[in-house]
Amino acid sequence: MQADAIDPVRVPPMDAYNRQLVANARPADWTNPVPDGPYNLVIIGGGSAGLLAAVGAAGLGAKVALIERHLLGGDCLNVGCVPSKAVIRTSKALGEILHAESLGINIARNGVEADFGAVMARMRRIRAQISEHDSARRFKDLGIDLYLGEGRFSGRKNIHVAGQTLTFKKALIATGSRPMVLPIPGLEEAGYLTNETIWSLTELPPRLAVIGAGPIGAELSQAFSRFGSRVTIFDIVPRLLAREDEDAAEIIRGVFKDEGIELALGAQISRVRSQGDERLIEYRLDGEERSATVDAVLVAAGRTPNLEGLDLERGGIAYDKKGVTVNDTLQTTNPDVYAAGDVALKYQFTHTADAAGRMVLQNALFPGPKKKVSDMVIPWSTYTDPEVAHVGLYPREAEEKGLKIDTYVQAIGETDRGQTDGVQHGFVKMHVRQGSDEIVGATIVAKHAGELISEITLAMTAGVGLKKLATVIYPYPTQAEAIKKVADAYNRTRLSPLYQRILKFWFRWQR
Repeated sequence: MQADAIDPVRVPPMDAYNRQLVANARPADWTNPVPDGPYNLVIIGGGSAGLLAAVGAAGLGAKVALIERHLLGGDCLNVGCVPSKAVIRTSKALGEILHAESLGINIARNGVEADFGAVMARMRRIRAQISEHDSARRFKDLGIDLYLGEGRFSGRKNIHVAGQTLTFKKALIATGSRPMVLPIPGLEEAGYLTNETIWSLTELPPRLAVIGAGPIGAELSQAFSRFGSRVTIFDIVPRLLAREDEDAAEIIRGVFKDEGIELALGAQISRVRSQGDERLIEYRLDGEERSATVDAVLVAAGRTPNLEGLDLERGGIAYDKKGVTVNDTLQTTNPDVYAAGDVALKYQFTHTADAAGRMVLQNALFPGPKKKVSDMVIPWSTYTDPEVAHVGLYPREAEEKGLKIDTYVQAIGETDRGQTDGVQHGFVKMHVRQGSDEIVGATIVAKHAGELISEITLAMTAGVGLKKLATVIYPYPTQAEAIKKVADAYNRTRLSPLYQRILKFWFRWQR
């Protein structure tokens, strides 16, 4: 049976790369299979969590059905991690060139120019290449029954898709999320971009307004600014990266200021007006009425779970505006249905969705002890330049929990590699439970902070404390040596005045 009769999927511009993407992620000639008995696992949503669970379950021998209404690969492949990191990679290369003078290289600013069309074409090429891994053909070859169409619950053990009803032993909801719609007067009429539509651009907006100073807004603001857009960031919150470590956020604010990005933080936008090809943003900041004229508006102010059309009530599944209600094992109020990824979890990252998909495999398909979300140690990174990475608790969260902590900080620029690299901004900051070496949280600001944070994540997962990290031998010179210096700083605190006097007596006696 054919997939639902919906408009053909178009991903503008429909060049060779995007045609390849669509051919892989939603082939026009796809024929849905005919259900044959109950499935061990039916999954709604072909994004990170759903694909991982489908491949994993099929590899274990389970009979699996996967339902996707749009493009396989979900946000990560099509509109999230893959396109954004491809574009950000180019902007970071440009950043190296623009700051080359500090390394003794003379390059005139007007002599460096990004070819925006080529940047976006490179992104589309990379996305198309990676889409082979998430192709409909691959999942069919793995023995997974792939259904293209809208999946919705028709009972506690049934899901309807494309005119057919699938029965299941267990099911997984992994429908993800989408950009939040902001109730700003005139915004809808004026038109705006989101992280889903910005990748269709082929020409650089000369002036870009970014509404939202969180990770997505910060990353894309810096990238487009380096490409040549005049960027202004708006947010009702009076600081950049409001959820991050304050010292880290302040470093990024300073970098943005140096790079010419305008910050309208603490601003209340009252209206957006369309003026021909331009948009006029009216807002209030510091008690004054102001306005800004731009060529495009990017809204990057949060996410909304994809719940519409699932008929969750028929499946006996509770939900609210934050998403599907799950317990600590990702089980919904229907014990045979689980949910994972953005549609159910607080931490909306691809790697969290991946880990949750793996968790569902054990919890849903096998008896015995269950894995728990509360046991997960989840790191994340904001891919500005420098990057900001974090894992575990922030000091404010530790205080809320009544947990007393000690904090140790090492500036990246004070390491030998930091000095040879010309690092001006960045640090490793680690929090330990007071009176012990147990790591409870860490923030890193560095060019490759997303790579460095994994060592600390591993230490926290394995229960390795700062005392043990001090014994690790690092290749010299590396910026990762800042982690060892933090551990050394902790070890120095263990030398009490009494112990130091004993050591001095010992060495005098040895002479």
